[in-house]
Amino acid sequence: MSSFSRVVLGAAQVAFLFSQSVIAGHPEFCLDFPLSCTNTSAVPNTCCFNYPGGELLQTQFWDTDPATGPANSWTIHGLWPDNCDGTYNQYCDETRQYTNISAILQSYNANSLLSYMETYWKDQGGNDESFWEHEWGKHGTCISTFDTDCYVDYTPQEEVVDFFQKTVDLFKTLPSYVFLAIAGIVPSTTQTYTAAQVQHALGAFRGGVNASIQCSDSGQLQQIYYHFHIAGSAQEGIYIPTQPDGPSSCPQEGIQYLPKNLSSYPTPVPGSY
Repeated sequence: MSSFSRVVLGAAQVAFLFSQSVIAGHPEFCLDFPLSCTNTSAVPNTCCFNYPGGELLQTQFWDTDPATGPANSWTIHGLWPDNCDGTYNQYCDETRQYTNISAILQSYNANSLLSYMETYWKDQGGNDESFWEHEWGKHGTCISTFDTDCYVDYTPQEEVVDFFQKTVDLFKTLPSYVFLAIAGIVPSTTQTYTAAQVQHALGAFRGGVNASIQCSDSGQLQQIYYHFHIAGSAQEGIYIPTQPDGPSSCPQEGIQYLPKNLSSYPTPVPGSY
């Protein structure tokens, strides 16, 4: 067995044994599959090779007014599959457009995951539950390794738990507020920054690999997209940072990174979490 195979197998076994996101069944174990978006011929097993959405983006929000999440943290937007060329599919399985994300997580005793999402995966309109449903239905169903037939001893909706757990786990490795603050880029009503400064701050912790930064029409920094290719499944594979395959929308200079208006948190929608 190659050393790469042992690493992938070891990671899969550790995730299976200790991750709360795999309850009764488990994803297929994957060995010696090519890095997504780098194959030169078709890979038939899309349970171990993300296709066609081989590039995954962990996307984050900086919502200021109304504000969401803690003052010193970005919040989660989602985990998006990209077809390796800037295009993407959406709403790939109409039979899995679930409307009870919180109940699914609670049924799998993923209470700590749900609690974290209630703080860091927030909807600017105040309806977190609807936002989570949207992210799963639009994007999660288009990540091929989350298909139900990719599980051994599958239990209903366990792939939903895996999707949210993996997104949260990945988000925790990408503390954008800290990355920027270390470089002296902090929220301010007067200071502005260049795109090069922001990109350098984010890339410094990813081996010089850029992220995609997104701004409003007025130049306010609003989103960051971190791009990855995957060796193995989205659930248990190895995430390799990669350069963005699409443009950033921020100006080259004069970027505003405004503080959150903490008096403007959205009013929660009744019944949302």
